[in-house]
Amino acid sequence: MKRTLLRFENVQQVVGGDGMAVIILTDGERKRALSVVCDEPMSQQLQMRMANPKACRTMLPETLVSLLPESYEMLICGLFEGQYQVMLMNNIGDSVRLRMSDAVLLSLISDIPLYIEDNLMERQCFPFDERAQKIAIPINTMDLSRLQSALADAVENENYELASQLRDEINKRHHERD
Repeated sequence: MKRTLLRFENVQQVVGGDGMAVIILTDGERKRALSVVCDEPMSQQLQMRMANPKACRTMLPETLVSLLPESYEMLICGLFEGQYQVMLMNNIGDSVRLRMSDAVLLSLISDIPLYIEDNLMERQCFPFDERAQKIAIPINTMDLSRLQSALADAVENENYELASQLRDEINKRHHERD
């Protein structure tokens, strides 16, 4: 299985997003990017570590990570109901699932690498431009309530092409559950 090592680039608040923020991860060459939606508390945790990493050294996550005896890595291996599927694995084969935003935070505060399967990266990535004013959020990574809200907005604004794509994604999610 081929995979790509991701690096944390930044986190930005979404204007009018009710506490929603977007995490940007890039490949090693900073040519391709992946966007991940997170909530405000996670955004604050990431911003705190970007602004002053020294001040965070004695915080609980950093302290616990320093006690880890084994080598670990994380792999983004799929997408289900709008959520990236991430596995934290050690070198003896044990693994656990964790939230994507938690994986980003863990990677940021430790030396634990975060990988993504290449075929998933190809489907989800967009060209990275550090000067970009807008960030792409793939509709297949939005939760159902955000999809429904975006659908209502698209219909209200008469953006029927987007409304059709959103409707199709909502229907796909309902069929996945059945």
